[in-house]
Amino acid sequence: MNIFSPVYEFGAAFVRDVFPFFLIITPVIFFHELGHFAFARLFGVRVETFSIGFGPAIVSWMDRKGTRWKISWIPLGGYVKFFGDLDAASTPDHEATAKMTAQERSVAFPFKPLYQRALIVAAGPTANFVLAIGILTAFLWSSGAIVAPARVSEVVPGSAAQAAGFHVGDTIVDINGRHIDTFDDVTAIVAMRPGEPLNVTVVRSGQDFLLHVTPRLTAIKDQFGEIEKLGRLGIGARPVWVHYGPIGALQEACHTTWLIVQTTLDMPALMFANNAAVSQLHGPLGIAKFSAQVAQISLLSLIKFAALISISIGLVNLFPIPLLDGGHLLYYGFEAVLGRPLGARAQDVGFRLGLAVILGLVLLETWNDLKLF
Repeated sequence: MNIFSPVYEFGAAFVRDVFPFFLIITPVIFFHELGHFAFARLFGVRVETFSIGFGPAIVSWMDRKGTRWKISWIPLGGYVKFFGDLDAASTPDHEATAKMTAQERSVAFPFKPLYQRALIVAAGPTANFVLAIGILTAFLWSSGAIVAPARVSEVVPGSAAQAAGFHVGDTIVDINGRHIDTFDDVTAIVAMRPGEPLNVTVVRSGQDFLLHVTPRLTAIKDQFGEIEKLGRLGIGARPVWVHYGPIGALQEACHTTWLIVQTTLDMPALMFANNAAVSQLHGPLGIAKFSAQVAQISLLSLIKFAALISISIGLVNLFPIPLLDGGHLLYYGFEAVLGRPLGARAQDVGFRLGLAVILGLVLLETWNDLKLF
């Protein structure tokens, strides 16, 4: 037995399963925090720390403006700490701010105008969307894409679609009031709604027809051999290869981003309606597994997967949950209405509730992740 074989096996497993996750999550986190950092510097806020990861630093250095940059041991997030903040969650340090001089207040985050604080907070998620759109635009412009028009090319016998009266040649233009451009739009809506009646408008021979159909919960094996239970109508569409110019690529990248945003926004309501939506929530372990699977296809596929993760992280951070960027924006909304910040006690209660919600989601995501292994 080769005494070095366990080391080789560990190294191979790291490259196969862990490295792709770091390759995806690190630049996504970096761009998110860079958005906060860039706008803070723009508005003259002193940035004390820029960290990729949490916990003790692996490496760190200080720039000429006094910002400590560091890469930390727990690579599951990151933060930018501003002067005047108590911690990485940007909780105001009331004790410290009360003792600040006029010069210190001029560079402290809590004393900046409301619109500047809001823009600094919103810049992080915005950077994630910009990164994703940039990646998708580059791919679409350089390589084109396989796109399936929302025109039915197949109706499976005995399916929900056949029972509802779908015909080959129907073009789907609307589902429950949502405009449909491609077959991907159809799949995104139907997949998370097994058992939910849908109103589908199709164009047939130049006329509009309204069909009522209920997707059936179907077990589907993906290209990696994983079993997913999703809603299906039992229809197919014939894909075509589409080439894009720079403007068309940007437009399609924006459309794809918006489709992912819509699907994610649907998730909270769908979680209460069916288990299919709940089972699609995944955390770091799930992302790591999917990253490893996508990396087996190609590096380009992994980079496109990074765009999907970037969109998801940007949007989730905008949810109005204290501790997230959206929670801070919610507080700023109250401040704009009241003409003053919320009291310290109200903010503390909000942060505690936000922490409870986030911990609950983490537990749910971890449970779903463990079922993948």
